[in-house]
Amino acid sequence: MRRPSRFDSTGHWQTTSERWNPTRLNPPNRLWGSNGVTFGPDGRLYVAQFIAGQISAVDPASGIVDVVVPMDSPVQAPDDLAFGADGSMYIADITPGRVWRRDRTGEFTLVSDAMKMPNGITCVGNRLFVNEMRSNGRLMELFPDGGEPTVLTDGLAWGNAMQLGPDGLLYYPHMIANEVWRISPDGGGPELVAEDVDDPVAVRFDQGGVLVVLSRGVAGIVTRIDLRTGARSIVVSGVAGLDNAAFDDENRMFVSSYASGGVTEMHTDGRIREIVPRGLDGPFGVTVDLCGTVYAADHFRLASPDGPEEDASTSTSAGANGNADVHTNADAHTNASGGIVTHDLRPFVHGITAADGVLHLTSQLGEVRTYDPVEKTTRVRTTGLSEPTGIAVAPDGSLVVAETGGGRILRIDGTDTVTVLAAGLEHPVDVAFDGEGRCYVSDDRLGAVLRLDNGEAVTIADGLGAPQGLVVRDDELFTVETAHRRLRSISLVTGESGIDAENLAVGLPPGITRTTRHPVPGVPGPPRQFAGLALGPDGSLFLSANGEGSVLRLSR
Repeated sequence: MRRPSRFDSTGHWQTTSERWNPTRLNPPNRLWGSNGVTFGPDGRLYVAQFIAGQISAVDPASGIVDVVVPMDSPVQAPDDLAFGADGSMYIADITPGRVWRRDRTGEFTLVSDAMKMPNGITCVGNRLFVNEMRSNGRLMELFPDGGEPTVLTDGLAWGNAMQLGPDGLLYYPHMIANEVWRISPDGGGPELVAEDVDDPVAVRFDQGGVLVVLSRGVAGIVTRIDLRTGARSIVVSGVAGLDNAAFDDENRMFVSSYASGGVTEMHTDGRIREIVPRGLDGPFGVTVDLCGTVYAADHFRLASPDGPEEDASTSTSAGANGNADVHTNADAHTNASGGIVTHDLRPFVHGITAADGVLHLTSQLGEVRTYDPVEKTTRVRTTGLSEPTGIAVAPDGSLVVAETGGGRILRIDGTDTVTVLAAGLEHPVDVAFDGEGRCYVSDDRLGAVLRLDNGEAVTIADGLGAPQGLVVRDDELFTVETAHRRLRSISLVTGESGIDAENLAVGLPPGITRTTRHPVPGVPGPPRQFAGLALGPDGSLFLSANGEGSVLRLSR
């Protein structure tokens, strides 16, 4: 069955190979991340896509997705959006720290570049309010036609999606403090509305004036609060990593997920109906354990394609007296959607490898961690690295990491001591070992695969098209040439190479060009491109088709 995707809207794109049988382990994901959502003047649901750097409009009846603001627009990392009374779209461009106005003709105007991590955004008529997702963040009124911004309040413990309530006050979350606050649009002191709210990421009101708070956690908790009585009802939806919500004129609730994309209609009892199916936002690194379980590093989470469904946990609600009132969605399957299981939310995870029952991870936070998927425990191995990407386990059990931004290959031993195996490389992306314990490195800027001989980099293949993912199978080395969207094999005996598979859905969609997006220093922006490659216990290859949001299995 041909499936449209973000990579190819026709669904005709097919990987070809004379040597391997390529199969997808999960369907492509049409929405490349979904964050802020709001209904536009045309009745469509507009979706800000932080990972993609674009904005799409979704027809809630048909699920058809149209790109409205493409990747090559002035907007780099849209995280939330709102419409003014005149039909203008206002966009919080989070990591560059900008707020944009897009008028009805499609013209962009920079409203402000004076905010840090602008995220929650809402309009009250033609008045524009934006808050910051950071410690000691501010809630501000901006003036699109000129004028100095007004700070309504500061001290936010990470602001996010906010909305005007039926009482005429602005409601907003303190994500880190697990609180909901409100303040008058005209200023004055802020007032605490609710505390002990589970990871509040978005504050919304339904058409009946009920306060609805979404949780950003793995369980997909939604809390409804009656402002008159303080009574709460809580459901566990199973939509991991909720981000935002919008209500239509019939009071139907549509939610987004920063962890898995898609658009989902959610009922008050937690039942869900997918409008645009969720899936993988990447994936980037990919690995397979000895039991054959495939794990993908998906930027915001650790996920598995085609995994078993897991039952949702019991949901509870608390009334004004704090007692629990239980609502259970028996039809929900926690963390499972679109052939994907979310094991855990892992911020900015990028590279991954499995060994001895644990997973070793790199992240765009500059960290290397070891994670036990059974015990759910994490051990920090090192921090402060510059763009660590590929990771492998050496024959002696130590970890070897490609520090892409630093041009180095690092070794982390059992005591977490870090040593440098090689330095001065151009842009190392992935690492792999052969049966004799020799280490190989892919360098996508150099266009080469290297072998490390006593700290010296020896070229074994060059003239390649941005090689990234790297794996050794017997006496062959395989790498993903992302510039040419193909898999290349290299004989470690003769040095001969050939093309094993073509038309891989990796990288940006065909015809799309985009300048480099520059995040705020010290703050991870959208994920760097990385098409990971792994070897399964049966000799199959597994490739992260990050252009469409699937994992590809190449079997004999």
